[in-house]
Amino acid sequence: MVSKLRLAVFEVTKSALEQRAPAKVVGRLFDHYFEINAGIGAHKSPELYGAFPTDPYSHTPGGKGAQQPGMTGQVKEDLLCRFGELGVRVSEGHLHFDRSLMHEGEYLTEGATFEYVDVKQQRHSIELNAGSLAYTVCQVPVIHVRGDSAQIEVTFTDGRTECIEGLTLNRDLSSKVFRRSHEIARLKVIA
Repeated sequence: MVSKLRLAVFEVTKSALEQRAPAKVVGRLFDHYFEINAGIGAHKSPELYGAFPTDPYSHTPGGKGAQQPGMTGQVKEDLLCRFGELGVRVSEGHLHFDRSLMHEGEYLTEGATFEYVDVKQQRHSIELNAGSLAYTVCQVPVIHVRGDSAQIEVTFTDGRTECIEGLTLNRDLSSKVFRRSHEIARLKVIA
């Protein structure tokens, strides 16, 4: 139930931002969101939780039906919230990146190696600098860096690059990501 509450507060906070609610209101909603997030057992130490925190992911063994069907809802809500925190939005077939709810603590404080598996099941690594962060959307790496103007640098698997002004991919590029076409190697979000 706490995950459902967290998702609801996320949606209200996002709506308040879209409706240009006063900064004080948005700030309080944002604070409540992270207070709720901290209340989920998987995010607490055993001492604070009073027991061993549960793992929020389903433990369904291969070849068998769902063994813990109640956990799958929490997984879905946790994923929706996490992608929401990172600013991933999909609207009318367009992939958009919105940093308005991204917490500053998300960015690396020192360089690190980001490892991922692409749609062809090949392992890759990307060296990240301090002040950046990375994750994947449909197995396409998305790297966030700070910059003066909002843009997305699209790197294709054939080595070409294309710069998109703003933080929204057009329908064609978004579709390539969603279809896992293996035409886009990475996205660099600059803002």
